[in-house]
Amino acid sequence: MDDDSRTTCWEHRAEIPLAVASMLFLTAYAIHVLAHGLPEAWRDLCLAVTLASWALFAVDYTVRWRLSGQGHRFVRTHWLDTVVLVLPLLRPVRVVKVYEAVQRRQGRPRLALHARVITYAGLSVALLGFAGALAVYQAEHAAPGATIRTFGDSVWWTCSTLATVGYGDVTPVTATGRVIAVGLMACGLALLGAVTGSFSAWLLQVFSSEDERPAAAPAPGERPAAPPVNRERPPES
Repeated sequence: MDDDSRTTCWEHRAEIPLAVASMLFLTAYAIHVLAHGLPEAWRDLCLAVTLASWALFAVDYTVRWRLSGQGHRFVRTHWLDTVVLVLPLLRPVRVVKVYEAVQRRQGRPRLALHARVITYAGLSVALLGFAGALAVYQAEHAAPGATIRTFGDSVWWTCSTLATVGYGDVTPVTATGRVIAVGLMACGLALLGAVTGSFSAWLLQVFSSEDERPAAAPAPGERPAAPPVNRERPPES
């Protein structure tokens, strides 16, 4: 079995466990951040789940790196996987890959290209937004002079940041919160740009197909329209 076949086999086997680890990470992280009165034992359990999910991602990354046989080139050719491994908040996006696998159960996608782009972007925005709101709330709610005091404030700020609106009524004041803000701005621009471009391409495809549609055939018993008569006088010789 060659390296590509072994890598594909491993990715197929690890797809579901990594998606489950992503959701467990997000759930444990949300409980750890939002449940302030949680007993210490439960908080330790949430921390253990988040560390275990990171360890599973690290094992997957290491195995695929060894199977690829690319050496250091693997980091450059799989930069998104490297970023997901380093930045925990991007791990829930792995769930989108499971949705893609479900769409391909019959050997081909069940949705058109434009619909897939919009669906994947929407899922990514929802997962990134929730994880980003949790991270900003954890960094900001107890900081001196903070304007993001509740999780609702954090969700509102995250939505306006991802939409690149930025009302300015609530803003992060800590260095961690501002770093997260920069990342959310970049993700919002990229994902919304993908949705807008795909939707525009879909509209162009619809209008183009309507323009190329042949004229309707005449109804039974109806005579076809006669071609227009050229009433111009022939040129004099």
